[in-house]
Amino acid sequence: MGVVSPNLFYLMSDVTRLARRAFDRRAAGLGLTRAQWRTLKLIQRNEGVSQSAIAEELEMEAIAVGRVIDRLQQAGFVERRHDPNDRRRWCLHLTERAHEVTDAMQMIADELRAVAFDGVADDDLAAMTRVLESMKDKLLAIPAEKENVA
Repeated sequence: MGVVSPNLFYLMSDVTRLARRAFDRRAAGLGLTRAQWRTLKLIQRNEGVSQSAIAEELEMEAIAVGRVIDRLQQAGFVERRHDPNDRRRWCLHLTERAHEVTDAMQMIADELRAVAFDGVADDDLAAMTRVLESMKDKLLAIPAEKENVA
């Protein structure tokens, strides 16, 4: 396995937390909560996604996600449509107004990425991406019953 810093996961968590905090400060003018902009971004990546899939991805309770989507719909950012294959399921779609906000969010994210990766060699970024993708794949492959072992 090689030498692995016992603080690596803490460092990854710190970087993620600091990036979110910086994004939150820059995105405050958009008037959205973190849960709202994350929901918009998830819908943008997968138009027609269900509320339950959003809840799973955000690791939130379905009722809480439903409230977030209610507020986004009332603000004119999201449209709920019945799934043609399952009338009990809502499919979520962005409105034109939402695309303006997600474009602004993308600009903020691009600026933060430029700041965070300034001075980091392309080869190092590529290696880091490969390592993180490998770690993600291995962690996703852990059977659920093994996750509950202390």
